[in-house]
Amino acid sequence: MSKAKDDFIARTVQYWNPGKTLEWQRQGIDLVIDRREGYYLYDMDGRRLINLHLNGGIYSLGHRNPEVIAAVRDGMEHFDIGNHHFPALMRTKLAEMLATHTPDGLHYSMYASGGGEAIDIALKSARHATQRRRIICLQRCYHGHTGLAVKVGDDRFSKLFLSEADEDEVSKVPFNDLEAMEREIAKGDAACVIIESIPATYGFPMPIPGYLKAIKAMCEKVGTLLIADEVQTGLMRSGEMWCIDTYGVVPDMLVTGKGISGGIYPIAAVVANERSAAWLKEDGWGHMSSFGGAELGCIAAHKVLEICARPETRSQCHYISHHLRQGLNQIQANFPDFFVGIRQRGLIMGLEFDHPEGGVHVMRSCYENGIWAIYSALDPRALQFKPGLLCDHELCDDILNRLDTAVGQAEAVVRGGRAKGRAHPVERFQAREAA
Repeated sequence: MSKAKDDFIARTVQYWNPGKTLEWQRQGIDLVIDRREGYYLYDMDGRRLINLHLNGGIYSLGHRNPEVIAAVRDGMEHFDIGNHHFPALMRTKLAEMLATHTPDGLHYSMYASGGGEAIDIALKSARHATQRRRIICLQRCYHGHTGLAVKVGDDRFSKLFLSEADEDEVSKVPFNDLEAMEREIAKGDAACVIIESIPATYGFPMPIPGYLKAIKAMCEKVGTLLIADEVQTGLMRSGEMWCIDTYGVVPDMLVTGKGISGGIYPIAAVVANERSAAWLKEDGWGHMSSFGGAELGCIAAHKVLEICARPETRSQCHYISHHLRQGLNQIQANFPDFFVGIRQRGLIMGLEFDHPEGGVHVMRSCYENGIWAIYSALDPRALQFKPGLLCDHELCDDILNRLDTAVGQAEAVVRGGRAKGRAHPVERFQAREAA
């Protein structure tokens, strides 16, 4: 680590987020991102990394995608954030495009500045439409950190701020347990079921056959709404525009965020059917967001949807998902006792390892071999593996070669019982704080 980076991290500990910064140092991740381009990150010391984290899919089209940048730059000649109270050209144009590219019956767009806020809007909309309060969600799921969103996520994120939901407000059931889900839905008092089409922060475990269709059918019997959280799984990552499309299910509301910003301007949206969006006609001021649907954000999102909807984008996604799977199968064959599972739907992938913190160890080895990918916070056995939609064959081969080396090194560490990492920066920074 250069002295410049060492000094900068010390300042970060002092002024920004000491807990997060020191934890990364403890894990041997001394990354300070400087330049970024396409699917590459460059550390402030000049080291290049292939980005397979993509911030949950924000950079599915690559860092600083030139088409998105050009669209926003051109838009800045005429537009700014705008005024959320009034009709706006780009806001309506994006809403029309979202209605075109979401499942049948989803029609109205409600905008937010981020995915958590969009989840809040969807949950409030469900409560209004049904005049019920209870929400059903999954254990070990993640929907964001805002008011209602944090209540329907894993308790890890809510307890810190004394924000856990009351049992009569939120019911959490195990993933892939249809009997438990049916018991909760059959009570007939739930406003909605909210579910990530594939739970991202849980390491992308795959739904059992018929799971989402069964939940939709249960909901319809009792008038409960189904909300599909597609913040991390949408926008062609599954090989189709929305992951839930691949399961043949039409939700009552679909939430998109992260990648729809193009990584350039924050925006998220809820796309809802007539029933779910009833409050828009009753009181259009029911939810207000100063930056939700910012006109520059709408320009970025419109361009992202345009790129994702291209036939060549879909074809590329299918091609590289197949090519990468072949390579992953070979790596798994090389390390069968350690690399024990590949969870995949298109470019939504989780790699499972036979160690309680296997994903953590592989993350560290990947970092040392020029790849940035992150372990799953709610299942540290797994590594989130998220290639970009526009990766080419050469980059995929480079990823596979580096990953093969990284998995072998991680297995050696795990089987050898050695704790790998550079703990010394933590003590150094803590000593500076004490001084």
